[in-house]
Amino acid sequence: MELKEIIRKEFKQRFGVEGTVYASAGRINLIGEHTDYNGGFVFPGAIDKVIMAELRANGTDKVKIFSIDINEYVEFGLNEEDAPVAQWARYIFGVCREIIKRGGRVEGFDAVFAGNVPLGAGLSSSAALESCFAFALNDMFNNGSIDKFELARIGQSTEHNYCGVNCGIMDQFASVFGKKDHLMRLDCRSMEYEYFPFHPEGHKLVLLDSVVKHELVDSPYNKRRESCERVAKRLGIETLRDATPEMLESIKDDISEEDYRRAKFVIGEKDRVLAVCDALVKGDYETVGRCMYETHNGLSKEYEVSCEELDYLNDIAKECGVTGSRIMGGGFGGCTINLVKDDLYDTFIETAKKRFNEKYGHEPKVYDVIISDGARRVE
Repeated sequence: MELKEIIRKEFKQRFGVEGTVYASAGRINLIGEHTDYNGGFVFPGAIDKVIMAELRANGTDKVKIFSIDINEYVEFGLNEEDAPVAQWARYIFGVCREIIKRGGRVEGFDAVFAGNVPLGAGLSSSAALESCFAFALNDMFNNGSIDKFELARIGQSTEHNYCGVNCGIMDQFASVFGKKDHLMRLDCRSMEYEYFPFHPEGHKLVLLDSVVKHELVDSPYNKRRESCERVAKRLGIETLRDATPEMLESIKDDISEEDYRRAKFVIGEKDRVLAVCDALVKGDYETVGRCMYETHNGLSKEYEVSCEELDYLNDIAKECGVTGSRIMGGGFGGCTINLVKDDLYDTFIETAKKRFNEKYGHEPKVYDVIISDGARRVE
């Protein structure tokens, strides 16, 4: 059974009626990692893996939700003190609260949800969950009056205020604004964005999931952000968006070696995003690929958010002649994203599976990526 049918069946059994089905997508980011909270550029796209939910107003002040994937049922009220204990439910509670705080309307509702966004793979299943419910509650209770950027910010504020992750805006933006066959360059400072057609002729985008899980709460993620903020403060600027390599060199002796390396990566990554956008317009996939490898190297050596397994997958890609490969997502596990020529695809996947299995005792999971639409009403 496909996802929608499974959700519909469960909803009918639990609540005896039918609701409305909504979905929002996970995302990839071709390039531009850890730049969003530094005021820089990112280059994401929504993918064909989603969180899908059926919702219906229930006429009470209680939210009643069943997660098919976790096989848990949770009820909560809509006041601040009603926060649920279950982490997955806090994402939905946070979305409700953030809408209410902004003067929007949320009343009690019943919901059943499930997803096929791989968890822990760096594809932002949490942003897909937030965006799905933000879009649904906007449609159900607010006649769609909350604009798309605000929906993305509601998801981001949920992470900050209810889930303990001080994330940037990229994941929620991609999940809400995604457009089939297009990547989006977002300026995380001005919030201006532009769609770029993405038809990588002669190439495929494929993710290799190391199946090493990462948990970003209370993690080195927040420490990386603090490093960047310290350097920006020392330079007298708001974010590293306005920093140049020369400016960084001028204060090298005044900051820790670790903070220097973190900032060096972010400043270089800002320029790589723009270079990749220009290269894509020209169909220059070699430049795109080179920038992806440079990003991986920086994330591994300067930002130190890679891990042995991801570095190994990146090495295999290089040896197989893959055009571009890098760690994707916040880091500390998850996937590499690979831009692979069609005629190399089968050999690369076969080699990566075999060699990774020999070294780590399991094969990486393989996800072919189709760039798809973001948050939407399914019916």
